[in-house]
This record gives sequence, C-alpha cells and structure tokens, in this order.
Amino acid sequence: MRVVTDSVADIPQKLAEELAITIVPFYVRFGDEVYRDGVDLSTEEFYRKLMSNRKLPVSSTPSPGEIAKVYDRLAEETHEILSIHVSSKLTATYEVALQAREQMKRKCRVEIVDSQSGAMGEGLVVITAAREAQSGADLDRVVDMARKAVLKSHVRMCFDTLEYLRKGGRIGRAQALLGSVLRVNPIVGVRDGEVHPFGRERSRAKAIARLFDFVKGLPSVRELAVEHATNRDEAEALADRLGALFPRERIYISTVAPAVGVHVGPRVIAVSALEG
Repeated sequence: MRVVTDSVADIPQKLAEELAITIVPFYVRFGDEVYRDGVDLSTEEFYRKLMSNRKLPVSSTPSPGEIAKVYDRLAEETHEILSIHVSSKLTATYEVALQAREQMKRKCRVEIVDSQSGAMGEGLVVITAAREAQSGADLDRVVDMARKAVLKSHVRMCFDTLEYLRKGGRIGRAQALLGSVLRVNPIVGVRDGEVHPFGRERSRAKAIARLFDFVKGLPSVRELAVEHATNRDEAEALADRLGALFPRERIYISTVAPAVGVHVGPRVIAVSALEG
C-alpha cells in the first residue's frame, strides 16, 4: 500500500523518502508569483521572501485533478492507498481529496483520513501510518491505527504575533488573544481540528518553556517533533531539553513549511506529540 499526505504535514523530505510517503504540495502565492510548496520554492527562500515582502502571501490547496493524478500514478504500483490530510476545519484539502478519489481513472481502493490537525501534529499521524504500512499491515489495520492516532496527536506553537494568523484567516478561537497582546508571545494549538489559544507569555524564553511543560505534562509520549521556521539552533536547544523526557535521537527536527508559514510567520517554534 502507499501513504499520501499534503505539504502542511511538515514531514522532512528524507524521512518521507525512507517511509515512501507521497507529499502533495500546497501552493503559495506572492502577488502574481505562484509556487508549489517545497517544489518550486524552498523553505529558506520562502521565509526570505516573507520577511522582505510587504504584502502577505496566501496559500491554497492542490486541485482535485492534481490529487487524482497522484492517486492514479500510485495505483500503477499498488491496489491500496491511504491519504491523510490537514484538518478539514482549516482547509478544504480533505474535501478535495474526496473529490479526487471520484475523478480517478484507475481502479484502486483509496481511504481518506482527516488528521484534525496540521504541521507535525498531522505529520506524526502520517508517519505512524507509514511505519505500520511498511511493517506489512493491510489497509484496514493502517486506517484504524491512523484514526486512533488522530485522537492522540497534539501540536503547540509559539510566535511573536498573531497578525499572520489573523490576516490569513486561520485564527479560529485564538481570536480571544487578539488586541493588546499582538506583541507578546501567544501560544496556540489545534483542538478538535481548529486553532485554539493556550496562553501567552511576555518573553519568548517563557513561551518556549511552556512548550516544554506541555510535553512534560503528557501521560506518555510515543512520537515527538520540534519545528522551527528560521532558527534551527533554537529548535535544537528545545529538543536537547526535551531529551530529558524522551529519547533525544528519536525527536524529529522539522521546518515549518511555507503553507503553514504563511499563517504563523518566521519566528514560530512548535512541538508536536503523539501520546503512547
């Protein structure tokens, strides 16, 4: 079987290749310039453009036809596909994938799962499913495992301002943090598929400490990831600290992809955890 996801999942390319995960890119538009996330525009190039452009870029989901082509191509190699996507409450990608399945030209069983998350909160669900698929499990078992993982996946992010989320229209329930706190360090996450506020701190150091405390407060952790946009050293330092709670060599270090960076900005740092 084959596993498909979208670029919002933030899965490192090398890991995606190792686990045979097919990533369908989102689109990022800077004015009249349109790029495929991670294909025509690297993450580093995106953040340079984000910080140098006055106008905020926008992201968009791939079309049903594009995803259908991916399914048809994989159908030449397999008769089972599991497609896991960013929360249906954040983008239309899940619905687009359903439409893509109907547009397929080849016969293949395709199961589509709403991750109810994004970034590596989504990514950890995909990774778990891909590892199970590689172990030889059939599609029914992998789908069941993925849906159980959805309920145990968590993501928390902190950054300098909510302006990117507000302007990008993805602020959700974090609207409650707007107003006088635009210049402090909001902490948000995804709950029930929507962006939720989880607090705010006056300093970045305290906000990052809250990310550590969040992981520390989980009853058990099966998978763990730390993400950043433009400061890998900061992410590595947090991962090193988290090594006291979870094997350091098993903590994924990932870069927040352009499709997510549009909404969180260049100073984001995040942790995602999958409960055991």
